[in-house]
Amino acid sequence: MIPAQKSPLPTAQEIRELISGLIGRELGMKTGAPMIDPAGPGGALVAEYISDRLSLNAMVVMDLGAAAHLGAALALIPAAVSKEDVVAGELSTDLLETAGEVLNVMAALFNKEGAPHLRLGTVHPPQTALPKDVAPWVMAYVARVDLAIDVPGYGPGQLSVLVM
Repeated sequence: MIPAQKSPLPTAQEIRELISGLIGRELGMKTGAPMIDPAGPGGALVAEYISDRLSLNAMVVMDLGAAAHLGAALALIPAAVSKEDVVAGELSTDLLETAGEVLNVMAALFNKEGAPHLRLGTVHPPQTALPKDVAPWVMAYVARVDLAIDVPGYGPGQLSVLVM
């Protein structure tokens, strides 16, 4: 039996370059941010990345600020809209959809030669219960990078990328 290949953990630089290119703005970023707790204020947007065999191999977690600001920047929605969502503690349907587009493109971070092909699976909106097989991974000490980001013209947030 051939052992399962692991997906590579992208570097902070790879994440920054991908997102900056996508939104057309130079993303501010610092490593060493705390893990994002989906049970915290505003919740978190949690994306599952699955292999062709439907196994969960990676996740991206965005706090409300990152999801709102990245979604707004991608769709060229005024910054006031994303800031209103952050203050209200809820992610609007439009920003949830555009943040999902950011997450879809982020699948490219995991698809390297020799690694399993991953695609975006389920995206769990903020303030929704995570499935029992997903929830423990969000705060797990696995290969991960936890980032504080700043979307120029929009605002700050936190982003975590992890592989299992």
